[in-house]
Amino acid sequence: MKLLLPLSRTKPSASIKITGSKSETNRLLLLQALYPNLVLENTSNSDDSEVMLKALKNSQLPTSNSQLIDVHHAGTAMRFLTAFFSIQAGKEVVLTGSSRMKERPIKILVEALNKLGAEVIYEEEEGFPPVRIKGKKLVKNKVSLPANVSSQYISALLLIAPKLENGLALVLEGEITSVPYIKMTLALLHEIGVETSFIGNTIVVQHAKFVSASQLTVESDWSSVSYWYSIVALSKVGTQMILSSYKENSLQGDSTLVDIYQDFGVATSFNNDNSITISKFKTHNSLPLIFDLRDSPDIAQTIAVTCFGLGVGCELNGLHTLKIKETDRLEALKVELTKLGAKVTVTNEKLILESSSTIKENVEIATYQDHRMAMAFAPLALRVPIQINEAEVVSKSYPDFWEDLRKAGFTIEEI
Repeated sequence: MKLLLPLSRTKPSASIKITGSKSETNRLLLLQALYPNLVLENTSNSDDSEVMLKALKNSQLPTSNSQLIDVHHAGTAMRFLTAFFSIQAGKEVVLTGSSRMKERPIKILVEALNKLGAEVIYEEEEGFPPVRIKGKKLVKNKVSLPANVSSQYISALLLIAPKLENGLALVLEGEITSVPYIKMTLALLHEIGVETSFIGNTIVVQHAKFVSASQLTVESDWSSVSYWYSIVALSKVGTQMILSSYKENSLQGDSTLVDIYQDFGVATSFNNDNSITISKFKTHNSLPLIFDLRDSPDIAQTIAVTCFGLGVGCELNGLHTLKIKETDRLEALKVELTKLGAKVTVTNEKLILESSSTIKENVEIATYQDHRMAMAFAPLALRVPIQINEAEVVSKSYPDFWEDLRKAGFTIEEI
């Protein structure tokens, strides 16, 4: 599906309800599978979470043969389910995915699981999905990982740790990246009554045979709200959006948007009903901006496009994990921004955008099967007409995105 977004203007005010956090939902779905007495509310309706839920439900079905489970593009599901099925004694599954998923590394997680006694075997190329998993009871309780790897590897191990007979001591070697996502996982474990500690570079999770029955409400997704911050930043002073449901003490690393977007003239107010109001209260900072996004790399695309739309230069650091996402996001950003007239330089871990005052019109934005590419570039319709190819890809994390844009005043035409 290709969408045309003519030059648009937002309503002065709009109210949008955003689906639950994909990151929190997928963690809690796995914990619910391990501890069925957990009750979840406001879960994400994203493709990734639907894939996760379907796989976990299928795991409960009796079968004498190995199951084939296809997670498509869902990287979180691939990592979390690899760990989950490794401890399902007596079950055998093959986890596979899209062609891009088969290019995304999983070796570090597989090696860690196998050191704990799991049996995970590569079906095709070593180090990459698909993998065959023969579930076993794991009794070893200590393993180490490089600290600068994707937090999904670390969280995958932490989520199954309470079900390991002797718990788990996980040693992270080197400088830790994506700390907020690790802390999110530990906070959710703590919320259901699992004892944990994170001292220095060692994380310890205690065995928990049972957890007390609990109802947990998933906070809305901060990554998804980043596009609304971009929209407000690109709108005139006085524009405001009311979005729900968000916590001031959020577990999500992308809540750093509150601080970052002050440089773009956007203020955030937390309301008593768990909604937030984001408002354009002044013109943006026109000086080049420098941000370290090692703890929140998923908002890099949004920030880069916001800067370009405002004619502001920026340097975004700490982005080494973006090269192994749904696409190589750094290269994809460079290609698409360049088509629009930007001057962009990327390395393995940073993006540098030069300030500019012109944006080419009616450019077709390729999305590379990456939901964040589609949503990050859409706000530019507040500056110039723009086209988004394969726009349906937003369903991976935010299925209602295009309809929500219409509610806010955008004109959207299918072509």
